[in-house]
Order: sequence, then C-alpha cells, then structure tokens
Amino acid sequence: MYLTWYGQSCFKIQGADTTVVTDPFDKTYGLKTARGPADIVTISHDHTDHNAAGLIKGTSDKGPFIIDRAGEYEVGSVFVFGLPTWHDDSEGSERGPNIVFRFEVEGVSIVHLGDLGHSLSNGALEKIEGADVLLIPVGGTYTLDAKAATKIISQVEPRLVIPMHYKVPGLKLNLGTVDTFCKELGVSSGERVKKLKITKKELPADEMKTVIMDVV
Repeated sequence: MYLTWYGQSCFKIQGADTTVVTDPFDKTYGLKTARGPADIVTISHDHTDHNAAGLIKGTSDKGPFIIDRAGEYEVGSVFVFGLPTWHDDSEGSERGPNIVFRFEVEGVSIVHLGDLGHSLSNGALEKIEGADVLLIPVGGTYTLDAKAATKIISQVEPRLVIPMHYKVPGLKLNLGTVDTFCKELGVSSGERVKKLKITKKELPADEMKTVIMDVV
C-alpha cells in the first residue's frame, strides 16, 4: 500500500483495491485539500479541519463510504474499527468526542489517533497496542503534545511511527513543530518522505522507526 499526507490528520491510504482518506479538512486552513477518489472516508470528530468529507469524490456514483462513528466496518478489502475517545483531557467537556481508528489493510494494522487529547486507558490500549503503524498527533494546543505523544508511543509499541497534526508551512493554526516532537522522542527530523510504500514484510522487525512525511 501507499501512504500520503495532506497535513493535519489527513492521509490517503491506498491499497491494491480500496482507498481510504482520513480526516479531510476544508479550504480555510491554508493547505491544499485532499484529492480523491476514495472508497472510504473516516471522520474522527466534527470539526472543519477534520470533517470535509463532501470534498472527496467516490470511486463510484454512490460516493465514498463515510465512517464517523465508533464500531466495526468492512469495506472492500479494508477492515475498520473505531474506538470512542475524547478530544481533550476532560471527557469531551472542552472539545467533544474523538474516534481512534484502526485499519487492517493488506495484512498491515494502521492506527490513526485523530485529535486525541488525553492518555489512553488500559482498555483502550488493548485495542491498539502492537499496531504496525501509528499515526499520532504531536503538535499540542488541540491534541497531544510532544511529551504526551511520546508516552503513548511507548505504550503502543508500533513498528512505524508517523507524526501528524503539527505546524507546517501555510497552515493557519498555531501548533507545535515536528522538531520538538523528534527531540522529545530522540530521533532525527531531517529526512522527509512524500509518498511512503508500506508492506508487511518490509516493516522494521526489531526496532521502531519514525518517518516524517512532507505534505503533498
């Protein structure tokens, strides 16, 4: 499969026969919006930098299958599990709910934390620990910051970490930088990737790897 990043929490996960777009944002945030078509669009929460599903065309006349609630789904060759969480550390009283999604694509498990704003309970961790790929917000302000993200990474123990939801050129939001996160995690922030190929057999076997993506 191939992974591309549009900024914020918006990724395109492109499998052999099924394509997913996560958390598409609208045109007001200073970045180019996601481009379809897609079979599935997931929405972690109902804020305009995450819920612009109407901008994504489907692969058929019916449009993409939109998942904006927790639960289990199977669309094409992709299995999706949505776990209810919160956008803040006060059970949603400040920013409302958030959905963590776990995708199974071509034998690879990908966890997308959306705009998670709190540490995870043991029960929630059981649902996502050992994921192959972790897409995690690191920019703070509205989500986990670098320190909180690093703690969750140590709990989930993914094979591949991809930070998201941080300050990039053009973004009209005040977020922390990926350099701050990389310093906290103790990894380099130098090399950037625009399109990432992911296969089960090529995932790191004995150590965790962090990949910094460029906005497409």
